[in-house]
Amino acid sequence: MPFKIVRNDLTKMQVDAIVNTANPRPVVGAGTDAGIHAKAGPGLLAARQKIGALDVGEAAITPGFDLDAAYVIHTVGPVWRGGQYGEESSLRRCYRASLELAAQYGCKSVAFPLISSGIFGYPKDRALRVAVDTIGEFLMEHDMTVYLVVFTRADVQIGCKLFCGIAEYIADRAEMRLMRREERYVNRTVVCRAAGRFEL
Repeated sequence: MPFKIVRNDLTKMQVDAIVNTANPRPVVGAGTDAGIHAKAGPGLLAARQKIGALDVGEAAITPGFDLDAAYVIHTVGPVWRGGQYGEESSLRRCYRASLELAAQYGCKSVAFPLISSGIFGYPKDRALRVAVDTIGEFLMEHDMTVYLVVFTRADVQIGCKLFCGIAEYIADRAEMRLMRREERYVNRTVVCRAAGRFEL
């Protein structure tokens, strides 16, 4: 499955698009947002200002400017408030909306940070589970390489444990889809032969 959890600097990833944990307002925030804007140059902020405000869970796309990536996908993650205010569903929307935009723009590779796990306070273990589950579900139906970029070795280890479980599930699903396609092909072949229309 084209899904990798890596320890790296997000701005140095050689991908078609990187995902930015954006401020809801079109200003440069802290953390990942600040790092991306610093490397991309002033054109990124100007493009972000043309988009305007974004709601939590929304995503928008701009050029990458001085980044190696062709695009930056901006998404607003939820602030952690104990998990009783729809934080998980909002976080899942961030990943889904970003991936759908990437697919729409023909991106074959995307790199994500661990959304909301910094100053927004989302517990890292929970944030990792949401990221792995949501990205994994998307990759069941789409051909794309996705990187989840984390900062610490511990994050990589936790993420890989989660990843192994969903990778096995997705592999099983992919094998089942292949078997169904082969079964449909065999059935069509039998019908064509019975009707005298089968040709080599």
